[in-house]
Amino acid sequence: MSKHVNRVTAAGLVIALGIIYGDIGTSPLYVFSEIINGKQISDLLIIGGLSCIIWTLTLQTTIKYVILTLKADNKGEGGIFSLYTLVRRQKKWLVIPAMIGGAALLADGMITPPITVTAAVEGLDNIPLLHGIELRTIIIIVLGILAVLFFMQQFGTNSIGKMFGPIMIIWFSMLAILGIMHINDDWQILKAFNPYYAIKLLTQYPKGFLLLGAVFLCTTGAEALYSDLGHCGRGNIRYSWIFVKTCLILNYLGQGSYLLHAHSGKIFATKELLNNANFKALHPSAIEMSNPFFGLMPDWFVTPGIIIATAAAIIASQALISGSFTLISEAIRLNLWPRMKINYPSEAKGQLFVPGINSLLFVGCSGIVLYFQTSSAMGAAYGLAITLCMLATTILFANFMITKRVKAGLIYLFLAVFLTIEISFLIANLDKFPHGGYVTLIVGGALFVIMYIWYRARKIKNRYVEFVRLDEYIPKLEELSNDITVPKYATHLVYLTSANNPKEIEHKIIYSILSGKPKRADIYWFVHVDTLDDPYTSEYSVEHIIPNDIIRVEFRLGFRQQPRLNLMFKKVVEDLVANREVNVTSRYESQQRNNMVGDFQFVVMEKFLSQDNELPFFERLIMKLYFWVKEISLSEEKGFGLEQSYVQVEKFPLIVAPVSKLKLKRIYTEEEEDF
Repeated sequence: MSKHVNRVTAAGLVIALGIIYGDIGTSPLYVFSEIINGKQISDLLIIGGLSCIIWTLTLQTTIKYVILTLKADNKGEGGIFSLYTLVRRQKKWLVIPAMIGGAALLADGMITPPITVTAAVEGLDNIPLLHGIELRTIIIIVLGILAVLFFMQQFGTNSIGKMFGPIMIIWFSMLAILGIMHINDDWQILKAFNPYYAIKLLTQYPKGFLLLGAVFLCTTGAEALYSDLGHCGRGNIRYSWIFVKTCLILNYLGQGSYLLHAHSGKIFATKELLNNANFKALHPSAIEMSNPFFGLMPDWFVTPGIIIATAAAIIASQALISGSFTLISEAIRLNLWPRMKINYPSEAKGQLFVPGINSLLFVGCSGIVLYFQTSSAMGAAYGLAITLCMLATTILFANFMITKRVKAGLIYLFLAVFLTIEISFLIANLDKFPHGGYVTLIVGGALFVIMYIWYRARKIKNRYVEFVRLDEYIPKLEELSNDITVPKYATHLVYLTSANNPKEIEHKIIYSILSGKPKRADIYWFVHVDTLDDPYTSEYSVEHIIPNDIIRVEFRLGFRQQPRLNLMFKKVVEDLVANREVNVTSRYESQQRNNMVGDFQFVVMEKFLSQDNELPFFERLIMKLYFWVKEISLSEEKGFGLEQSYVQVEKFPLIVAPVSKLKLKRIYTEEEEDF
């Protein structure tokens, strides 16, 4: 276990505040607005709703994530895929909750930036000069902020990231101070610490159980606590959470007290709800929603408060975007996602940029802003997907507890408590489905389908791959290498092999070298990449099968390490030359006299789906979709970082299920019959 995981430092605490808490930290912008929307403000609604918030933050965020899930660190790294790598040897089906969780997190990454930025920008309506600001103007400002945010991703966040911590300290301090200023508006708000009022709201208030869909928004960023374990360390997360939770609860208490004092008996509703004829008939006295968060601010502080809120919203968005890049990078390495171009804007650990995902998120975020337009409408869609991610984490963590030999009773207690809580949230959030929840489910579902196709197709392909014993072909390879009657194909011929056993090789590679027009080379290199469950392992081993003739190189890379084989292979060759284990000088006489290094040619074997297959309908559909996705994803050579090398791509048919009965009848001409 990494030593830094438990180390607590002042710098670490500041970094944790800047990276981790953007999503959960900006929830006071919209949670209470969702709870009171269309309902008469009463003691039971406010105190009961606040009690639900306090106990959700305690049970779900503090106990499940901060205390328990953070223990499941994979060499200091966290997140749904890190957790999956810790338990994937337990049961094969655990890949399904891992894929559901990953897809839900990506879908969440499309709605968190719009809802947080929109909620902050909507505060402009509280400035007297801008009161009555048009919705179109707010949408344009939000889209402008998102466009700049996504454009800046390509340059990395190493430098601006250092500013995030201090800004979030200001944000959380502001939350606490605003809350404290209003708690004495109505001291009975302190009853909210008693869970009795939460239970009373859920059981006695009309449709009270469905309010959990709004309450759930207070904990949507909990998954980020675990995902960013590697950036901040367990100790820093746990200590900083004490400060964050205190500030959040103080602000929620202030909002509740302010509502009871200033607006008791009133009915606030969004424009969409006020335009509903049935609602207007039932509640003729309803007035347009006034966000209680901005209601806490003194008039003189509204403008700076909105600026700070917008900065916090941007930081929350940045955390989700960076998390999405890391998530996709891990999924690619675990063969759960098509290969995509990955850039490295800086040398900072874990700093990467995935242009394709950046574009996808920008289009998704912009589409959500244009479709929903207001933060309240987005709130109706928000939370449904992330409940699925939390359920997936619960299932995976229970299996992690099994690997740690935790007593069965405690595992069942964990499952009983958190499955009950999360299934309750899921049922309540399903009420959001017709109001926009279908959007995140469609997005998350599409992402899950891509992951499933990629995973399932690989399993189908593996049935076909035929391995042969390498030692049976060594004499033939040696003979070809020394046969000067065959034109030399390359001085060094490098094949990528998927054979885990160093004594085996794919039959297709042997066929490629020896059959048809043989590929003569001075040295044959077979390179294998093994993806490990450890996050940052980066090592290699070399086996000289025939010295200076046949060499196998095995790279052992962690699931967060990118396989930049062009650079890595060069380093291996340099090491071998320095150790005098291999002679890479060209064997051509003229070049040998001048001590010139021979050419290296990589051969990548690319499969295509043969028509000569008899597959069941479902598997045929999977394979067709797989090759369609493969067509638009990154090529093998670019995916392995070989685009700067001399690469030969050889295509060969993938015959997964050969046609077993071919009906073909010979007919004879009259002359043949007479003969």
